[in-house]
Amino acid sequence: MEGLIALDTHVVVWLHAGETERFPSGLSQRLDVETLVICPVVLLELEYLHEIGRLSVNADRIFGDLASDIGLTVCPHPFSKVIREALKQSWTRDPFDRIIVAHAISANLGLVTKDETIRAYCATAFWG
Repeated sequence: MEGLIALDTHVVVWLHAGETERFPSGLSQRLDVETLVICPVVLLELEYLHEIGRLSVNADRIFGDLASDIGLTVCPHPFSKVIREALKQSWTRDPFDRIIVAHAISANLGLVTKDETIRAYCATAFWG
């Protein structure tokens, strides 16, 4: 999917919180000009983090704010293709990471993540 970059969950949280100082300067500039998307499971992970008290706002609020502020959208890539790719991602037991990586791979998207393990297993993942 040409011209789109996917965001890992923590990147979405930091963008929503206005914590852009967490990003390398080159990345901040790139996020300002690229079309940003998320895998649908990022919404579920955000809601899960809200339910367990790690986030003070829910997934709908975070997504709605970022959709309005920066044009964030949910990627339309077929979820059945994502799951088919997720079956191959045996390097982690974390279902959110597994599906987010599978989404980036199956949709041929760059994936913005600070997570070094994800970057080691996902050739399209980057930070900076």
